[in-house]
Formats: sequence, structure tokens, C-alpha cells
Amino acid sequence: MLRSSIAVIFLALYILLMGPPLILHCLLTGSPEVMFKCAVAGARFAMVICGIKVKAEGLENIPPGVCIFVANHTSNADPPAVVGSIPRRVAMLGKKEVFRVPILGTVLRLAGFVAVDRANREAAIASVDQAIEHLKGGVSFLIFPEGTRSPDGRLRPFKKGSFVMAIRTQVPVVPVSVSGAHKVMLKGEQAVHPGIVTVKFHPPVEVNGYMLEHRDELIAKVQAIVASGLPEDQQPLAATTNADSSLRSE
Repeated sequence: MLRSSIAVIFLALYILLMGPPLILHCLLTGSPEVMFKCAVAGARFAMVICGIKVKAEGLENIPPGVCIFVANHTSNADPPAVVGSIPRRVAMLGKKEVFRVPILGTVLRLAGFVAVDRANREAAIASVDQAIEHLKGGVSFLIFPEGTRSPDGRLRPFKKGSFVMAIRTQVPVVPVSVSGAHKVMLKGEQAVHPGIVTVKFHPPVEVNGYMLEHRDELIAKVQAIVASGLPEDQQPLAATTNADSSLRSE
């Protein structure tokens, strides 16, 4: 618990002290690159404080152009672990509540992150449209298509939003398997436990030829690849794997 408290204090001070000048630099230069790199560096150091080591595999599989990274989600440690492993700037779809945090919300918006209101279907669709515009502008995205953290670490059915984005923009999907994160930061717990988080990048899945009516096929293919890189205790249960396809269309 001590490590967690120190990390929280560090992040709060880091955002408070570094946020305003980085925001100003971004506004003056029109580029969020420096701000993004500093934010990632701060998140990485916070993980070091917590005793979390990130092991990245398959970096050679990341294509040079715009793409959508699709990863499983078990813990709040997932975003910094995956984003910190990707060797370039990426944006994310995030809960609207996070964007209300002073300074942090401004940093996220300037970096191209998109707020999502999960309780409002029309607003959620508008967020996807906004993300698509960012993709067309050259910004890659990291998305956790399960929609929320898995309570037990096992892979859950994927929702369709990220795959609609990929099909509409015809950018490749990079499946990402994240293992061990649920052991260092359990859902519902405040404490962070030291440990190793492994982030495995698989070869990209090209979406050329896929139409929107084929999205379930694409979802099944990508989910199977993500599952292939997970340990036994994170594999989807049979009941989950055979869940009604309507779950994927939420």
C-alpha cells in the first residue's frame, strides 16, 4: 500500500507541475509529441515506484503506419503498460469522467484522446466518429474492446466499436495480449502489487476486403489471436467464448 500511495502522490505532483508548461508548449508549437512523451515517462516511473516491470514482445510486428491496437483489459495497469511499450504516439478512447480531471483532461484532449459517454448511445457513436477522424489524420489508437476490465483476468467478448473504426478507415488491427496485469492491480482494489506485466504484439490483421457486415468475422479472428497469447488462467471460458453474438454488438 505504501508503494501505491507514493505513486499516487508522485503522479499528482507530476501532473500539477509538468502539465501546465507542457500544455503551453503544445499550444505554441501545435504538436503534442513532447507532451505525450513526458506523460508516458511519468506513467512509466510511477509503475517503477510500484515495482511493476513491463516486458514487451513482438515489437517488430508493429506496422510503420497508422493502425488500431486491440488489447484485452484486466487492470488499470494495462493502459500505461501498453502505451509505454508502443514506440510512437497513440491515442485512446476513455471514460468521460477522466476528462473532467483538471489539467489531465486538457492533456488528454490535446493528445488526441477521445472521451466516451457509455450511458449515451448517440454520444458514444459520435466519439467513434471523432476517433475515425483522428485515424484519418494519422493518429493510431489503442482500444480495449471488452469495454471494461475483466473481473477475473479472463478474456471477455469484444464489442464492435474498434472494428467498425478499422473497417471504415481500412487501417490494420494489431492484436495485443496483456498478461499479468490483473495480478499487480486487481479490479476493485486500491493497492498495487509488484510483478511483471507482459505485453505481446501480434502481426497485424489487414482489413482490406472486410465490409461492415463482416465485422463479426473480424472480431472473432482478432479475439482468437489475442487469446492465443494469454496464459491458461486468462483464457476465455467456454461459456464466454460461445456467448450470444449480441454481446459483440453492444
